[in-house]
Amino acid sequence: MVASDPAAVLEQGLRALGEDPSRHPRDKYLAYIELLVKWNKAYNLSGIRAPARILTHHILDSLAVRPFVQGTRCLDVGSGAGLPGFILALSLPDTHWVLLDSNRKKCRFLNQAVLELAPGNVEVAAVRVEEYRPEAPFDTITCRALCTLREFRAMAAHLLAADGRLLALKGPDYKAELAEVDHAEVHELHVPGVREARYLVIMT
Repeated sequence: MVASDPAAVLEQGLRALGEDPSRHPRDKYLAYIELLVKWNKAYNLSGIRAPARILTHHILDSLAVRPFVQGTRCLDVGSGAGLPGFILALSLPDTHWVLLDSNRKKCRFLNQAVLELAPGNVEVAAVRVEEYRPEAPFDTITCRALCTLREFRAMAAHLLAADGRLLALKGPDYKAELAEVDHAEVHELHVPGVREARYLVIMT
């Protein structure tokens, strides 16, 4: 990641992920970064504040999960600033995403992002996951840096379709949590510009 121009870094990163940049809404990814930087000043949505690091550690990190999303009905638990759910929704316009977070301040940001970037396939739910009762179950449920694997499964299993999957984005500490769950598979994610080890744990 040697290019300094955000658009060039984004294109380079997408190619490194094996993606065709022309099939991605790159302008919306960059607009999301600007919006997050703006709201971060007052709302403290992310500890990462530099636009260049938001691009690699939030945008590309979220998009690394894209090949593992299945089905058309998806839920992002503890979405926070919309990571990875909002970014995945932008990249997968044929899927429908619910971004769920009990923090109303974060949900205000998510609603503003939906208003300004108009993805057309996103709804925001300001509720605790344990209290959430959707009309239909989800094919894919994502979670990023919210809780342990066991806690994720316990809180989200009732929302999952029979053949659905739980996708947990993890750092290297995931290994200590694996012993507490079964039917899990692990994929190492190679995120351009991110030195830290990143893993995706899939549970069914």
